Amino acid sequence: MIKVLIADDHPVVRQGLRTFLDLQEDITVVGEAGDGQEAVELVGELKPDVLLLDLKMPVLGGLGALERLTGSATRIVVLTSVSDRSDVGPAMRAGAAGFLYKDVDPSALVQAVRAVHGGQVLLAPEAAEAMLGAGPPEVHVPGPVQLTEREREVLTLIAAGRSNREIARALTVAEKTVKTHVSNVLMKLGVQDRTQAALYAVRHGLA
Repeated sequence: MIKVLIADDHPVVRQGLRTFLDLQEDITVVGEAGDGQEAVELVGELKPDVLLLDLKMPVLGGLGALERLTGSATRIVVLTSVSDRSDVGPAMRAGAAGFLYKDVDPSALVQAVRAVHGGQVLLAPEAAEAMLGAGPPEVHVPGPVQLTEREREVLTLIAAGRSNREIARALTVAEKTVKTHVSNVLMKLGVQDRTQAALYAVRHGLA
């Protein structure tokens, strides 16, 4: 079962998400938080696999909660109604594994929970456009980057949103080997995470 925690300051939103998610055979909602501080505390207490996190909440906002949860094993998906695209970059850099808007189709939200739990990074199309339109500073790589053929294959699959397990299956190699390749790719590109590597791949025609 995928354990999900919902953090939103609107009780009706929390109830709607809980009702739908609890209908899924492989997902269970283990708790609800009405603000960012409560979300941080419940992550520590309940150890959910996935946290659905609103950005605009009292006491502690979503970005603040993300920063406090840095290093947590919980995968965090921002689920917001805020249309300000300037929030996308800070949220992803703070550790979010996904960024979706509340008008997302319910079935797509379920698939997103499963995908993020499986190790993928997921962005709504508008959020992806915002990241790509932000310019190259956050993924700027000085000088040419020399990747081996295998590393280029891994980077292409990262950009496609594949998890390490899926990449290992696609390339017929051990998952441990994929982790090594991913680490090498991140190091060579000079980026911090898979999201930035994926953006590099898109900008340079590798995806």
